[in-house]
Amino acid sequence: MTQKEFLWKLAYLGIAGGVFLIDQTTKAWAIRRLRFGEDISLIPGFLNLSYAQNTGVAFSMLDDHGDAGRWGLSVVGIVAATLVIYFFWRTPRSDDRILGSLVLLLGGIAGNVTDRVRLGFVVDFIDVQLGSWHYPTFNVADMAIVCGAGLIVLDMFLSKRQQNRISDKSGADN
Repeated sequence: MTQKEFLWKLAYLGIAGGVFLIDQTTKAWAIRRLRFGEDISLIPGFLNLSYAQNTGVAFSMLDDHGDAGRWGLSVVGIVAATLVIYFFWRTPRSDDRILGSLVLLLGGIAGNVTDRVRLGFVVDFIDVQLGSWHYPTFNVADMAIVCGAGLIVLDMFLSKRQQNRISDKSGADN
């Protein structure tokens, strides 16, 4: 790896750090402002800020396992972050879409693992609803994880499409 590639990768890791800091800052704000106060309605009937403590994983699944669940989910998060870092360093500098998705995943995972280790739960505060439909409350780290995973899925489809076009062209050349 050249020095220039290394510096680019460090810049990407700076983005992961930025995601982590934004996540932790917004959660600290939610704890101070929303935990003992009233909910804030940003777009009435659609977008609210409402404090919630999530001891489980996505959508509060596995939230009834106490300390074993807390530490088990923390270990899973740390292993996931380690794998993301491993793939990050193995990904070529030219693959911006994958590098971007990996740093979003890393920043989000780090934010939620930090909450789980430090507090015993993950702070959620973004509340979306539409009529009687109500989406589970989430946070900035969750958004980063979903966007990162979505970019990886998008990359898989785009890569497959590009491979099909290349194989179609080489088949037509014969």
